[in-house]
Amino acid sequence: MRVIAGCARSLPLKTIEGCDTRPTTDRIKETLFNMISPHVPGCRFLDLFSGSGAIAIEALSRGAASAVLVEQNRKAADVIRKNLAFTHLADRSQVLQADAAAAIRMMEGQEAFDIIYMDPPYGKDLEQKVFEQLSRSLAADEHTMIIVEEDLKAELPYLSSLGFEIYRIKEYKTNKHFFIRKTVKGEKV
Repeated sequence: MRVIAGCARSLPLKTIEGCDTRPTTDRIKETLFNMISPHVPGCRFLDLFSGSGAIAIEALSRGAASAVLVEQNRKAADVIRKNLAFTHLADRSQVLQADAAAAIRMMEGQEAFDIIYMDPPYGKDLEQKVFEQLSRSLAADEHTMIIVEEDLKAELPYLSSLGFEIYRIKEYKTNKHFFIRKTVKGEKV
């Protein structure tokens, strides 16, 4: 696993051993960043269920102004800090060792993020708790791009009742990305 582009290009990243994290492959990461590249420079980036930190580190390497990386697992959070130090991107980042929904509550009062990325463990519906929290939070507004990486069979049927809509889906061989935004009050989905 490595940084694909930007100021930290080609630098290798570490991950924890075992099955506690499931790193996004370089090919999927490259496809994702090709799709969102116009939105990354200068953005505020939130990476939930961060794992090794590879997605936020890629965003920072490509010019994101800042990133918050949220990871509950202590060993993974330690690896994220090491990866940020190794890539010289720690000064524009913050690592929160916390549950994703709790981290959003902790950040209340800050301005909305431009991009929120989440890659929760598949099949556990952890993203629903995050969307419930985001629906009551200023961390996301109608301009925030929210990206969820999930299993190919996954559906997010609760989104509209929480004030969100899917506007794009990108499928790969084994998983997919949902592109989601908050709907404006009074706007029909």
